[in-house]
Amino acid sequence: MAEVEINKVIIPVDFSSVTNKVVDYATGVAEKLGAHVIFFHVVSDFKGYEMMLVHPSFNQMIEDLKKASKAKIEALVEDHKDLKKGAEGRVAVGDAVEEIIALAEAEKADMIIIGTHGTRGLEKILMGSTAEKVVKKAPCPVLTFNPFK
Repeated sequence: MAEVEINKVIIPVDFSSVTNKVVDYATGVAEKLGAHVIFFHVVSDFKGYEMMLVHPSFNQMIEDLKKASKAKIEALVEDHKDLKKGAEGRVAVGDAVEEIIALAEAEKADMIIIGTHGTRGLEKILMGSTAEKVVKKAPCPVLTFNPFK
């Protein structure tokens, strides 16, 4: 059996209340595997909701979210600068699943480590799970982590 090397891991983050748990777990795994880490946040482009939003400047709102997200990603990278293989951060605007898959393909990622939100019932039926969709579409293995357990 061929030895599998995991050299590059993408860790999507949403900056929710459990982000630190996901990051701690994922960076621990990446460190054990000897992998470089790419923290990744996707700002929603709110496609399909433009007419429902009352923000005076829809594009400005997205730019504000992107700027705030970049600052948070930079802080996350700074906090993890001591990882053996290093860490970097990226921010994109769009659909989270599509952007995560596109980054994994572009970077030739060896693994994605993503947190789940444990959504149930109507929310999952209506929205689906980002982690579940990433698992189904990813070009590489995906490790899911439930930070609520």
